[in-house]
Amino acid sequence: MTQELDQAREKFAGKMLGILNDAALAYMVSIGHRTSLFDVMANLPPSTSEQIAAAANLNERYVREWLGAMVTGRIVDFDPVNGTYHLSPEHAAFLTRAVRSDNLAMFAQYFALMGQVEDRIVECFYRGGGVPYSAYPKFQQLMAEESNQTVVAALVDSMLPLVPGLIEKLRTGTEALDVGCGRGHAVNVMAAEFPDSRFTGYDFSEEGVTAGRAEAQQMGLANVCFEVKDVATLDEPERYGLITAFDAIHDQAHPTKVLRGIADALRPGGTFLMQDIRASSHVEKNLDNPLASFLYTASVMHCMTVSLALNGEGLGTMWGEEKARQMLTEAGFSCLEVRQLPHDIQNSYYIATKS
Repeated sequence: MTQELDQAREKFAGKMLGILNDAALAYMVSIGHRTSLFDVMANLPPSTSEQIAAAANLNERYVREWLGAMVTGRIVDFDPVNGTYHLSPEHAAFLTRAVRSDNLAMFAQYFALMGQVEDRIVECFYRGGGVPYSAYPKFQQLMAEESNQTVVAALVDSMLPLVPGLIEKLRTGTEALDVGCGRGHAVNVMAAEFPDSRFTGYDFSEEGVTAGRAEAQQMGLANVCFEVKDVATLDEPERYGLITAFDAIHDQAHPTKVLRGIADALRPGGTFLMQDIRASSHVEKNLDNPLASFLYTASVMHCMTVSLALNGEGLGTMWGEEKARQMLTEAGFSCLEVRQLPHDIQNSYYIATKS
């Protein structure tokens, strides 16, 4: 029995050391993404730190120390005889911008963002409440980058075709709304692709709406508009043939109101296409989810707390399919289908129809 306890302790100690090393490595991966070091190294033969720094136009001393973390973290290979470093194609396939939706390095940026609010989150553990959206100055930027990878890259070819007949409907012309549009890139992409349809983007972030408008103007789009709006106040009965929400509903302060407003705003036969987190509402069913720990952490550090800061429901990132189905049904949707896409391990796609 004592030997088993010692083995269990030793195993857990090893796990804790792994957590500490991997948590530190996440910051280095974020820096590798932000400085484009991974992108540069993917196109270099085995090179010295001086050569890598020169190619990336970065300070060699910092690059050399960063490479130390990459080598000991088994991300970059090192040849001690020649003093050269190499990023293998197998690793580059998950670390570079060229691979679009497979680029996991981009997500490492969220840890620095979470670290900025840790003290305020700790306070919430004692007094309740939440940390407001305004405390996350880079959130819009990071979400726009994530959206470009997981949404925009597959929007027209993969996501919209999940709804039977939707592409033809958009080409013929319909009224469409995106709730929680952020910086609006997905809306502008749809507006450019389907010029005979009319698109609206709502978000409560002035920064996001301003960015969406600026991009629409640059693209010369006349069939799109953006408004600063709390989508919980949506009151546009039977106006839209399509409403979309890309990774936005679980962040809402009042998602119950939002979903009811969406159902009311759809015309009979209209479709609500909702991309949201692929998970269960029951923690024991998420044990094999490869992103579960990250997503629960994101919930504590952002998604749940920004809702609670507004006296909201605090739905959280991991509200799960069971809860989503329940809320969509209660909102008034009569037909619901849940689909997945091969490129996206993080999200499910809910196709809800109003009869």
